[in-house]
Amino acid sequence: MTANLMTAKTEKLTGVKGMNDLLPPDSAEVEWLEGRVRALMSRYSYRNIRTPIVERTPLFSRGLGEVTDIVEKEMYSFEDRLNGDPLTLRPEATAGVVRAVVEHGMLYDGGKRLYYIGPMFRHERPQRGRYRQFDQIGAEALGFSGPEVDAELILMAVALWKELGLNDICLELNSLGQPSERLQHRQALIAHFELHSAVLDEDAKRRLYTNPLRILDTKNPAMREVVEAAPRPIDYLGEASLAHFNTLKSILEVNGVAFTVNPRLVRGMDYYNLTVFEFTTTRLGSQGTVCAGGRYDYLVEQLGGKPAPAVGWALGVDRVLELIREQGLSTAVINPDAYAIIPEVAAIPLALKTIELLRSAGVSVQMQTSSGDAMGSMKSQFKKADTSQARFALIFGADEVKENRVTVKSLRDGVGSQVSQSLANVLEWAATLQSNT
Repeated sequence: MTANLMTAKTEKLTGVKGMNDLLPPDSAEVEWLEGRVRALMSRYSYRNIRTPIVERTPLFSRGLGEVTDIVEKEMYSFEDRLNGDPLTLRPEATAGVVRAVVEHGMLYDGGKRLYYIGPMFRHERPQRGRYRQFDQIGAEALGFSGPEVDAELILMAVALWKELGLNDICLELNSLGQPSERLQHRQALIAHFELHSAVLDEDAKRRLYTNPLRILDTKNPAMREVVEAAPRPIDYLGEASLAHFNTLKSILEVNGVAFTVNPRLVRGMDYYNLTVFEFTTTRLGSQGTVCAGGRYDYLVEQLGGKPAPAVGWALGVDRVLELIREQGLSTAVINPDAYAIIPEVAAIPLALKTIELLRSAGVSVQMQTSSGDAMGSMKSQFKKADTSQARFALIFGADEVKENRVTVKSLRDGVGSQVSQSLANVLEWAATLQSNT
């Protein structure tokens, strides 16, 4: 038994396939992107919301639709062993955001502009840009019915692409209409596909009478001609729906945003109505959708709230970062301003006092640490300082400590220029280090 216990303890454990660790320096890229997004959201007056990663399963089956790929195939669902509740790791965030808005009565005093950043979970085959755990950033505007808010969200995404330096991202638009118009289109779709039932694959046949709109999103090349000839949602729009769509297009045109109307564009969740859109790129292979969203005016009521319109989008963090790398763009790399070189253990108290003063002034400092009772040779410490990519080395040698000073040596100017600084006025020369950032 002891041998078995030892084997269990020493066995190497690995992460779940498709649920990846995020390690430095890659984590710095994610922090950089999230920082840009937070600043952008603040400029548009969107406020952060954080919902649990675990929700009751009916939230997704009711909100997303029973006959969707996510609900049918991709959710991580389980039974709570404590009370038997059916629970699910969130596959997307919109349903949870709406649930929170309804539960806490957030719309009692008017509409809300919200955004979120966090992990989602889908049980699917991991591939480039598509993982079982993945981070999404999303924006949701609830309580606003006008097409100007649809436009605001699209313009916000366009502003993000510009700020990140991304190009080759195309915008596709469509309108699915209102429920009565969708019903007319649904009946026409069923009639069309019934005439071509011999061409339909098993997935399409299964969805024909439950969710025929999803057939338009098929990737099966054998069905391409039949899908291309199918009735289009846009042909069934009434006057109000057309006006909404045309106003949206007009706003985008005035703002110089190029777009294509794609009459076959549908979204993977059942809650959409009126506007749907996708930002796509050809640079990421088959995983070309970078950001997508649309209007979901009936989800709030569907999840138990008073009727309220809503619109939003979500983007995949992994795909955006991959696109940034693919286009050869640089992200901010977080390196320390300075590296503290401490030859003797006796210098640590004074060095650490100085380092803390610098840190309090906004200077980032990485400190050399001891190994046992030794600090390591000056040569090895300078090598570590160079590896850290710090711009300066702070040298706390015996002479410096005796004179209550520190030598500040440049590591990035090509000549290694250095200057002696008094520890009595740390905060004054701290500003010099920051001004060279």
